[in-house]
Amino acid sequence: MLVKSQEDRPICKEDDISIVRSSVKRVVALLNFSLVNQTKIITAASELARNTLEHGKGGHALIQIIDDGTGRIGLRMIFEDTGPGIPDTDRALEDGFTTGNGMGLGLGGARRLMDEFQLESHAGSGTKVSITKWQERL
Repeated sequence: MLVKSQEDRPICKEDDISIVRSSVKRVVALLNFSLVNQTKIITAASELARNTLEHGKGGHALIQIIDDGTGRIGLRMIFEDTGPGIPDTDRALEDGFTTGNGMGLGLGGARRLMDEFQLESHAGSGTKVSITKWQERL
C-alpha cells in the first residue's frame, strides 16, 4: 500500500470535528468520488471524529490518499486517541449500544458505510479506528 499524501488533524475541541469534516470533504471531491460515496465518507469521518473527542477525550485524525499498487486509489482515515479505550469492542459495534447520549450508531454505522474497517482498543489504553473507501473503477 502506497500513501500518496496525508494530512494529520488534531481533534481537541468541538470545532476540530468541523475541520476534519471539511478536510475530508475537500479530499473526496478532489478524488472524484460519487456524491453518494462522498456523503458516506464524510458521515463516517464525522461520527468517528465525534467519538474521538467525546469518548476518547481527544486525539487526531490522519487522512490519507492511498494506492493499492494496481492503480486503485482510495481514502484511508485513521482516528486515534489515548482515552479510556473500549472494554468490549464487539458490543460497541452493535447498533443501539452507547455509553453516551447518542443513538449508538457511530462505530457500527461507520463500518457499514466504508469498504474496510479496523478497530483496535483495550480498556485503559486508547482506541484506533482505521476506515478505507476505494474509488470505484470505471
